[in-house]
Amino acid sequence: MTLEDLRVFVAVCRAGSLSSVARDLGRTQSAVSQHVKRLERETGVALLERRPRGVVPTQAGRILEAAAAEGISGLDLAVRQLRDLLDGHSGHVRVATGATTVRHFMSDAVVAFRRRHPRVNLEFRTVSSGRGTFDALADGTLDLAWITLGPPVRGIEQRPVVELPWVLAVPAGDPLAARSRLDPAELADVPLIRLPPNSASAAHLEAACAESGARFAYDASVADWDTALLLAELGAGRAVVPAVPGLPVPGEGPLRLIPLPGLRPLPVGWAVRRWDALSPPARAFADTVRFQGGLPGRLPGGF
Repeated sequence: MTLEDLRVFVAVCRAGSLSSVARDLGRTQSAVSQHVKRLERETGVALLERRPRGVVPTQAGRILEAAAAEGISGLDLAVRQLRDLLDGHSGHVRVATGATTVRHFMSDAVVAFRRRHPRVNLEFRTVSSGRGTFDALADGTLDLAWITLGPPVRGIEQRPVVELPWVLAVPAGDPLAARSRLDPAELADVPLIRLPPNSASAAHLEAACAESGARFAYDASVADWDTALLLAELGAGRAVVPAVPGLPVPGEGPLRLIPLPGLRPLPVGWAVRRWDALSPPARAFADTVRFQGGLPGRLPGGF
């Protein structure tokens, strides 16, 4: 039996007439009858009872009609939802990220995306580790993850969006605040606020320091970049952080940012299971972040 057989059978049951369904479908009555006969051969039971003024379903026919009608209705709904999904008008986009990332990279993009796709549900989730993020992408729990890019991960595609230069954040009254740039080696004896020790950004910073021959000392650690910036602004320490979008203009305000051009920039971007398998809404959101995320402006010293 085919889906068309079931559609025609349901139509005949509701109309009570083979000829009226044939007229509606632009077919012959014999062609409509063939659909019903095929179902009767498949099921082995009579499905319609012929009467002088049309047809009515038998008891078996009523059972099949009810099941077929429910299934066809569900399939039609699913097809409409798939078309909406293909058009990017509805669905869900599940993103792994944190508050710091949303604030600095996605705030404008979220607003723009919601205006363009009001029926798409954006869902932001915090995952405790990089491994957990990759596992969630692999099993389909997440669509996208905003990450610090690192070594290849089997079954995961990483796509860079921007490279963030490193800066030293200090309060305006700090002796280093007037510098236009610093060599990383100049910070060898300067206690710094440590980025989250187990984070990918901290590992990247350590690798960048090793490449430049610098070694940093730390006297405190924080959970995220924003906390490090806040402590530096309050004069509670100095912090080496990536120049994320939305930072104060260097040389203004209570917080000063001094470029560290000797350190390899921090690459950040998207991780997905398969880019070509993303739903249209998920791809649209990723592209919106890329184009509207407000990437860092140029900093003193060529950044």
